[in-house]
Amino acid sequence: MPGVFQDFALATVFVSDAQYNRNIHFDSSPQAVRLYLLYNHWAFKVLLYFFIMVNLSLAIFEEPAVFLLPLWATMLVELLCLIVFTARLVHYAKVIPPVKFWKDPKNICIIAVLTLTLVDMIIYGSLEAAKIYCVRWSRVLRPLLLVNVTEGRQLRRAFRSIRNALPQIFYVFLLFMFSLLVFSLMALKLLGKRNLKNIEGYPYFTDYLEIVFQLYVLVTTANSPDVMMPAYNAGSLFTIFFILYILINTYIFMSVFLAVVYNSYKKYLKEEIRQLVRAKRYKMARAFDVLQEQKEGCSQPVLTQASWNHIVRQVRPDITDAHRDLLWSVCDDKNQGVIGKVAFVQLADLLNIEVITLKSRPHPLQNLFPTIYLSAPSRLICRLVQHRGFVIAFDLIILVNAVFIGLDEENPLISNSEWGFLALYMLEILLKLYVFEPRSFFSRHIMVTFTNSRVLEIQDLAQNMFRIIINTLIRIGPAILTFGQLIVVVYYVFAIVGMELFKNKVKFFDNSTHPEHAYCGNPLLKGHSFAQLGYCKNNFNNVVSSFILLVELTVVNQCDGFASVTHVSARIFFVLFHIVVVIVIINIFVAFVLEAFFVEYSVDKSQLQTSLEKKIEELELAVAQYVTLTTEPSQDQDIQVRSSRQESRSQQGGQTV
Repeated sequence: MPGVFQDFALATVFVSDAQYNRNIHFDSSPQAVRLYLLYNHWAFKVLLYFFIMVNLSLAIFEEPAVFLLPLWATMLVELLCLIVFTARLVHYAKVIPPVKFWKDPKNICIIAVLTLTLVDMIIYGSLEAAKIYCVRWSRVLRPLLLVNVTEGRQLRRAFRSIRNALPQIFYVFLLFMFSLLVFSLMALKLLGKRNLKNIEGYPYFTDYLEIVFQLYVLVTTANSPDVMMPAYNAGSLFTIFFILYILINTYIFMSVFLAVVYNSYKKYLKEEIRQLVRAKRYKMARAFDVLQEQKEGCSQPVLTQASWNHIVRQVRPDITDAHRDLLWSVCDDKNQGVIGKVAFVQLADLLNIEVITLKSRPHPLQNLFPTIYLSAPSRLICRLVQHRGFVIAFDLIILVNAVFIGLDEENPLISNSEWGFLALYMLEILLKLYVFEPRSFFSRHIMVTFTNSRVLEIQDLAQNMFRIIINTLIRIGPAILTFGQLIVVVYYVFAIVGMELFKNKVKFFDNSTHPEHAYCGNPLLKGHSFAQLGYCKNNFNNVVSSFILLVELTVVNQCDGFASVTHVSARIFFVLFHIVVVIVIINIFVAFVLEAFFVEYSVDKSQLQTSLEKKIEELELAVAQYVTLTTEPSQDQDIQVRSSRQESRSQQGGQTV
């Protein structure tokens, strides 16, 4: 009997890994399985991410700080974080075979980060005690923990997408740089000897490297049209040069970057999906091998319904008996009472199809006043409210209301019209409450927003052409979080490096009468446009202002102020940031969104979803894309099948990786 329980525990782990796409080659011994179940417990995952956030947040309290804490306090907190990360790593090492552990690059990376961080803490603390200037260089390694933890597989896949796209991006970037250098040489020959001055009074386009940088910035539109105005003022024909440059480099080359990134992303995405599918099938096959039985009359090993039910209860204890019976009927389509390996392997995909069980309730008015509610006038009202024309009429009313909101409120007719719109909206709500069962109505049909005594109802947004857009935006939500983590990792690294390079080079003074306010606390910025335009708060004096500045640089790359207070080579930092974030990461994100929309428009329902709906139809249940399905009248319950298309996207290369 203990062996049976161990087999079910092992099979449960395999099925759970397949369902959640975990590709961990753990040891199958009973002790390792128990440790693995504990390792995947949600509480330990929450605890891990909590300490990762604490570790990253230490930059707020370290020099240069937003809120400065003593060195010993931040050191103790960081040491506690290192202990937690080490304990998590040791736990993982107890789960998988030693050979697998030491061959996994992410484990080596975590060990290296923890070791280097500890060494840096010792060196930094010793030098600070001796009053010797030093740099906390290990802070740039902190985001690597977020990337390389076991739970960060989605983030690692995003980095792999970037790595796979780099060769193609590099070739296009070489062509782009060649074009940039050629145009810069042309600008030098055309404008360099005309004694022109820029807006700050400096010689215009006389230095080749300066021209290269200014034209590169022009690709980002940060210095447009300022960079071309001296030439334009000297002669209108010079604008032809800048128009050609913008057309070729800003529009054509930047579009080619996106096309190359999208093509590479789609190519390697398909391979990622194939690997995920192979890993999922391998896990499910291992689970079947553990539980398989040999029955009389069956030439191949099979799995009984009792064993299948036990596994499903362990993996998904939240689903109802009706839901579980429905899934079994899909697997056992021939009603044999047993299933083979092929039918069992699809269980992980079946569990990912969302099926919602709802209670079917009659309207309260039907129970209280059945004669009146079921009368002919009442049924007429119900038909009118349920008619498409009712929805269109109130959509038009919403549009008219939106126009009235933008008109002059001091006009009595406009201001009093709000009460008329409010009355119409209240009438609509009352009519819908009369027609639809109240609890179902409030949970599925209506969202009301109150703004300045106006009531705007947002309803049926997912109808017709909006449904695909809304569904796609909802489905890519988790992937947006993944790319958000990717941006945070890159921002954090550049913010730490930027603080070490540029801290206190530019200062902001709340008091505008301060004598140093006019030049941002640095005499090198006297008369500079950076100070004149009030950019003093754009600095690297703490991690918060650094992140805000990096967000600005993502939109518009402008860094002349920092080059003026340090060295012209400081521009390399900002150009590198633009290449990494804008040219690579943002294009990867755009490629993902494009692929998600293409898949949403083109991919049909998966075979499993079709089989599930057919099985419900066989049980004489009505099926639609978002419908309610009654299983047995005596049970007084409904089952709602949500046609998600997740597995179809997985097979055709559209799943988020």
